[in-house]
Amino acid sequence: MNTCLVTGSAGFVGNYLKNELEKQGHQVIGYDIKDGLTLTNYEQLRWFLDKDRPDYIYHLAAQAFVGESFGDPNRTIDVNIKGTINLLEAVRNLGIRPKILLACSSEEYGHVEPDECPINENNPLRPMSPYGISKVACDMLGDWYSKQYGLHIVRTRAFNHTGKDRGEMYVTSSFAKQIAQIEKYGGVLKHGNLDAIRDFTDVRDMVKAYILAINLEPDVYNIGSGIGITIQRVLDILNSIGVKTELDPSRVRKTEVPRLVCDCSKFYKLTGWKPTIKIEQTLSDLLEDWRSKV
Repeated sequence: MNTCLVTGSAGFVGNYLKNELEKQGHQVIGYDIKDGLTLTNYEQLRWFLDKDRPDYIYHLAAQAFVGESFGDPNRTIDVNIKGTINLLEAVRNLGIRPKILLACSSEEYGHVEPDECPINENNPLRPMSPYGISKVACDMLGDWYSKQYGLHIVRTRAFNHTGKDRGEMYVTSSFAKQIAQIEKYGGVLKHGNLDAIRDFTDVRDMVKAYILAINLEPDVYNIGSGIGITIQRVLDILNSIGVKTELDPSRVRKTEVPRLVCDCSKFYKLTGWKPTIKIEQTLSDLLEDWRSKV
């Protein structure tokens, strides 16, 4: 039985990953700020790693909301970059040799020219948010620590993923929650830019990809469906009852990434992984979840 450490284990993706690893027979240890465990405290993190000496580390913990990174870039940089350095330094200084997955992001690509889609791993990185910038730094740190110290570090650039329990600040949950509330109390759904194109994968498929990825050779791998849909289409799928909608200018970002669609062929060829859950099912499950909560 392998021991797996999941940072951010109480978060959206972390909880799904923890459950999937346990289902596959692994022992899972969680490290999460909700339990008073922080990445920015090096001594605490080092003590925790020394105590359990995991075989695998899935590093998911981060300030993960793009919108929040505009309002508080200092916290985003501190948690995401310093937290990653602390983790890698603790592993190096302890002399342990786990396989490590750094959950990076498609937001690293940022501004993408029309002829660059679908996006492969060699595409230029032009991040358009403090979050994207922080993830570029984590990505490059992972590459450097792997080459400099021989650590087994796999970096995954995951494109958008969603599902039940997604935080309400994210667009799919924001729409689903608003629709559930409007069905019950009435009102108008508020939205931002609906023209952006994104590549969505169900979180249940994404965590299975992570479990496959960590055993690959140290490198960077895109993970996504390869299918781009507009945010308008996401809203249309969720809004089958036709609630009234209204543009809320406060939800529109000045530096919105217009198009992010994944070329996942490198990862597909090495693992055979493909998403199994269609976006319509994912959004239906999400809406039903919010209906049960409202």
